[in-house]
Amino acid sequence: MGDLNTYINSLKEELTKQGGGYDSETGDLVMRENEDISPNLMINEKKGVVLKDKINETRTKLLTLLGPEGQKSVSFSLDASNPEKAVNGKKTWEEINFGNGTPLTAAMTILTKIQTDAQNAESDVVKLILGKMDQAIVNLDKFAAVAVAPTSYLVQGQPYKAEVFLTASDSKSQPAISVNGSALQIVDGKGVYTVPTNKEGTFSWAGVVQVKQTDGSMKEYRTTTQTYQVARPSAVVSPDKMNVLYIGVDNPLSVSAAGTPTDKVKVDITGGSLSGSGGKYNARVSSPGTARVTIAAEVAPGKMQTLSTTEFRVKRIPDPIAKFAGKTGGNMATVALKAQNAVFATLENFDFDAKFKVTKFTMILAKPRADAIVLSTSGNQLSSSMASALNGIVPGTRVIFDNIVAVGPDGTSRQLNAIALTAN
Repeated sequence: MGDLNTYINSLKEELTKQGGGYDSETGDLVMRENEDISPNLMINEKKGVVLKDKINETRTKLLTLLGPEGQKSVSFSLDASNPEKAVNGKKTWEEINFGNGTPLTAAMTILTKIQTDAQNAESDVVKLILGKMDQAIVNLDKFAAVAVAPTSYLVQGQPYKAEVFLTASDSKSQPAISVNGSALQIVDGKGVYTVPTNKEGTFSWAGVVQVKQTDGSMKEYRTTTQTYQVARPSAVVSPDKMNVLYIGVDNPLSVSAAGTPTDKVKVDITGGSLSGSGGKYNARVSSPGTARVTIAAEVAPGKMQTLSTTEFRVKRIPDPIAKFAGKTGGNMATVALKAQNAVFATLENFDFDAKFKVTKFTMILAKPRADAIVLSTSGNQLSSSMASALNGIVPGTRVIFDNIVAVGPDGTSRQLNAIALTAN
């Protein structure tokens, strides 16, 4: 337990150092949103594997203390197992928690949660072992005060809660518990410490537990110093493919808010619509300009708080390239030209699945020492007269496709490039 806690504290110190330390004005990490520090330290330098091994070693030691029967009555959240199936392409516990895309502040939060899980696991083991003793003859001389907080990272406006209690207690005893000199209300031998979080920064506190001994004297137990961080509201929106939203296609967005479960996060967009859940969304937009994505979190039951608003540029899908027989111009064998029957419009170097359909075009045939033939049609297929004329070309004939119009998923008509080919 101590070895695991010491190792996590050393990781926190290294992450804090690489993250530029804490800003004295904001009380927050200088590079809190950096997504490279955590993967480099935990994945590239393999310290995530060391941490995973220490977690599982600690878990095994605690379970061994209980024996086979005792193990059936506990369920630890202290666990670092690889998932049965890959999560977003990540196959190991350390990649999921500290891999690519993990902000520095999220990595710090995860490390604190592991420490809390370890404290809870140790507390559960102690309570189970001592709970088997005859309470009538328990001597209150081997108690340790314990403080357990669900989280030490909060968004401003969220209350901070922690439990201060003894690992074992006489059902008839009424311990006196206080924090920073203020007495706590006692329920079932536990005191609940709650303070508002109106200011940003890092705060610390310690609990004091006083227990009346069988001889009438009072014995005092103190918790270790607990710290928690209150940060300004913030969140990150990452476009999965590029930094703009395109009209007529699904634009994937990944949304996360450090310290807030995805089911407590609400996402809205102006100038478009959103679909999806669990941090993965698709944005649809309809007109060029700017779209704003707003992220809010439920900081208390029924109370939503805006975390951030991010602007995105909204653009039309780029014009496709018109091609005949896979070419936009140049020389082509006469036989190859005669074998084709349609003009196509394709998008090149574009990451989205966007299809364009040619709606009309004109074909011009200019044989050597002959008048040009000009024919037009609708759709992308050669008309019968075009096919007949193309079948009569000879080497040296110029085949030109012009006035090509195509329509894409955004519904707009595009005037495309002309295609000039020479039969040889």
